Amino acid sequence: MRVNSMIIALLAAPASRAFTVHTTKKLSPFLTSSITTTQQQQQSQPHHSAHHHQRLFSSTTSTEEPITSTSSISGTGTPSTPFDDGTSPFEITTPIYYVNDKPHIGHAYTSLACDVIARYMRHSGRDVYFLSGTDEHGQKVETTAKNAGMDPIAFCDEVSQSFRDLLGLLNISNDEFIRTTESHHKEAVQHFWKQLEEKGAIYLGSYEGWYSVRDECYYNESELVDGKAPTGAEVEWMKKEDSYFFKLSEYGDKLLEYYESHPDFIAPESRKNEVVSFVKGGLKDLSISRTTFDWGVPVPGDDDHVMYVWIDALTNYMSALGYPNMEEGSNFDKFWPASLHVVGKDILRFHAVYWPAFLLAADLPLPKRIFAHGWWTKDGEKISKSLGNVIDPVDLIDTYGVDPTRFFLMSEVNFGSDGDFSDSKMIFKVNANLSNELGNLNQRIMTLVFKNCNKAVPTEIGDLTEEDEALLATAASLRERTGEAIASQSIDKYVQHMISMVWDANKYIDVQAPWVLKKTDTERMNTVLYVLMEVMRHVAVLYQPVMPTSSNVILDQLGVPKDERDFEHLDKEECKILLGREVSKPKAVFPRFEVPEAVEA
Repeated sequence: MRVNSMIIALLAAPASRAFTVHTTKKLSPFLTSSITTTQQQQQSQPHHSAHHHQRLFSSTTSTEEPITSTSSISGTGTPSTPFDDGTSPFEITTPIYYVNDKPHIGHAYTSLACDVIARYMRHSGRDVYFLSGTDEHGQKVETTAKNAGMDPIAFCDEVSQSFRDLLGLLNISNDEFIRTTESHHKEAVQHFWKQLEEKGAIYLGSYEGWYSVRDECYYNESELVDGKAPTGAEVEWMKKEDSYFFKLSEYGDKLLEYYESHPDFIAPESRKNEVVSFVKGGLKDLSISRTTFDWGVPVPGDDDHVMYVWIDALTNYMSALGYPNMEEGSNFDKFWPASLHVVGKDILRFHAVYWPAFLLAADLPLPKRIFAHGWWTKDGEKISKSLGNVIDPVDLIDTYGVDPTRFFLMSEVNFGSDGDFSDSKMIFKVNANLSNELGNLNQRIMTLVFKNCNKAVPTEIGDLTEEDEALLATAASLRERTGEAIASQSIDKYVQHMISMVWDANKYIDVQAPWVLKKTDTERMNTVLYVLMEVMRHVAVLYQPVMPTSSNVILDQLGVPKDERDFEHLDKEECKILLGREVSKPKAVFPRFEVPEAVEA
């Protein structure tokens, strides 16, 4: 038994913050019953237009080399990088999720990461197309549906809807949700196949070898670990059957040349090194059709074959944009090549080797960047059904609420590395960073304004001191710093910048003590409160991609007009907090969760 270091940090909070008035939620140890959140979600509307010191918890620090960006930001746009000019239309994609089972925390994590980036880009004035969906073909789906006593399409309808429902619960702002069983997708895949065939990249042969139904992947003997796939999945020997093959062996050198000339194509660097090593080991031609089951897209001109799931699934990134319509002014013309594919590390090979090889063969542009994130464990153990420790994201939302769940998952670990979830970590982090720091800071500021400034923003303020100017300058630089983090997919670093800003503001209010100034110097009190409100405007505007609902509650309390909440308004003089504007009585934004008396190591 040991005391978690985070408890010490909580107890060390300044005494002047001790009057927290947040709602407390009791979690009877640990979360034996779930609590339904009363937090109202924002409507998740599709949009791809542009309008719409000391730190408590430093998460895992990145070991990646920083990406050089051009980062003097004002108006619209994001910092430019070698793979993104900061202004062009931006397609971001999750992988399409396989419908063999209900969604888990990994699906939520990928979706949230893409949503944070997509929202940040939109608030920056970028034209965004955010795609998600479900992968519904293959032997595994056919078998699972049969075991459930269901027709495959009925099974897919049911499970696909559960993924769509999860996106709604998490307040994900995807513009499109594609299903590979949709007719327009099938037509696009068959067109793509014909293009590859015309280029001489496909031939008919026969195949036998080790195959994982769970991974929908063939493995060489040398790749097996203790008789299983590298992912831990069971493999079975596939007897010789006719199969169409893609000439992957011809693309090893071309892929290596591309990786070298486009060093930011695959991230993080550690994952890139794995891919390069795999390709250098030699590529074999890839089986891309099957004859032993029917649940798939028929091969054009040969109905005895259905397409191997990956050539079907990967094409969704283009079919959702209307491919094969590539005419000027089409969505494909506007958004392709995709700006960013975000995937789990277990499917990086398919995206970073097979997918670019297919596109090279078809003479189509490659995506600009592929980012592979890590896996989650629970309480230090691998998540599995057999251990009974699967994390249901719906349960997290019911227990903690939408925005606290979004905040924790996006801030706890370096994006790209593996992370460990525990209820204790989540409680401490949410209580410290949201309830104690951000929520309590907002409550203190707005309560002091409401009680001491005639229920309005002060009508007059005095000259700014060096301390005032320093805090405002830090707030003014926040967009640039967070923009650089988002441009390199360092989502956790983005959130840490936000946490640091709130910490600085708390330190400022403790030192300035406006509750004392009201008795000795009301003009100075007014100035301090105004500075704090202006800092909170920056914080709440820039926190919107992570916590859209809570941030807008704070912006409502500050009286920021709804049409002045995009990032371009941050440095506009006319958009600063308006002197004399009425404010309403503040309400708590973040509930505080009761911490159990002891936390076991």
